[in-house]
Amino acid sequence: MTADWPHPVPPIAPAEYAQRLERLRTLMQASGVEAVLLGASESMRYFTGLVWHPSERLLGALVLPTRLVYIVPGFERSRVETLPHVAGDIATWEEHEDAAALVASLAGPAGKVALDDTLPLFAFYPLAAALGAERIVEGAPLLRSLRLRKSAAEIAIIRHAMGLTLEVHRRAHALMKPGIRASEAVRFIDEQHRALGAPEGSSFCIVSFGKATALPHGADGEQTLHAGDVILVDTGCRIDGYHSDLTRTYTLDEPTPDVARIWALERAAQEAVFAAARIGAAAEALDAAARRVIEAGGLGPGYRLPGLPHRAGHGLGLDIHEPPYIVRGNRMALEAGMCFSVEPMIVVPGAFGIRLEDHICMTEDGPDWFTEPAKSPTEPFASP
Repeated sequence: MTADWPHPVPPIAPAEYAQRLERLRTLMQASGVEAVLLGASESMRYFTGLVWHPSERLLGALVLPTRLVYIVPGFERSRVETLPHVAGDIATWEEHEDAAALVASLAGPAGKVALDDTLPLFAFYPLAAALGAERIVEGAPLLRSLRLRKSAAEIAIIRHAMGLTLEVHRRAHALMKPGIRASEAVRFIDEQHRALGAPEGSSFCIVSFGKATALPHGADGEQTLHAGDVILVDTGCRIDGYHSDLTRTYTLDEPTPDVARIWALERAAQEAVFAAARIGAAAEALDAAARRVIEAGGLGPGYRLPGLPHRAGHGLGLDIHEPPYIVRGNRMALEAGMCFSVEPMIVVPGAFGIRLEDHICMTEDGPDWFTEPAKSPTEPFASP
């Protein structure tokens, strides 16, 4: 652990990065792939530790059977050298040169080359021309299959990030009172994330009041909290790249009968997902479990409103939305190490929405909550 690491759980260790690359090379050999090109993406971070924001210039990492080569614009080499990353060679290209030609020269004249699924089209077309389109294969099946099941170290970081964000939620709840503006709450939440050890503050934040809570991703413009309004707060942070993502919906006073009924239905749908989350179960079975509860409550069916307008959950890790997606049609079987949200939001158009979002980690013995779900509309942080 580095001296400036402020968290009680360790960051990803060098040995784990080495194991990830070894597993990737094993899959490459089994798949007949000679090279994998990682873009400036979360997959590059996952396998090499190098964090780089995408730009119009190709920067990536080429994974070969016995070699790791960073593809770097010449003038960025000195910066890359200062950043944490797995040891490897650095191959540079200058402004007048063709980065795709450099990749092709390193990949060799034959063999399949798998491309990171997040590489932009401006990189893909030159690569197809330089390598030959027939040599290019989709890299997502290799990369995503390895990232899908989290290690104990990854789970520990996510759990810590979730706990941190849950505490931020508690503090935001204490701040809420009629007259507060949504923008004030957003700033406060960002400040509290930073105060508790998330160096970049909130990775995102949605604060909605009243009718705006019926909009799953929030409303444009300023909002002011009025007495009796439903309050929805959805926020998260990143620790060592790993996301937290939690939503609480509550009222400051006793809710109306309609709000109380829909809130209870939402919690029941959450519990139905948890009960259906078993090793070997298809991801779509969890979505179906939530919808059965909601439809039994007289809402829906399907995506019809009032009801659940979107999937019941999404995977989470270095990307805030990643496989496994808890959605109809996804027959992926749940395995130990998979982490995903449980958020079967119920929307009553023009009135309010209730989203309670907690996350599950699958273990060999079944599902485990990262955070305890809410108890009631007026006690959102008491255990059920």
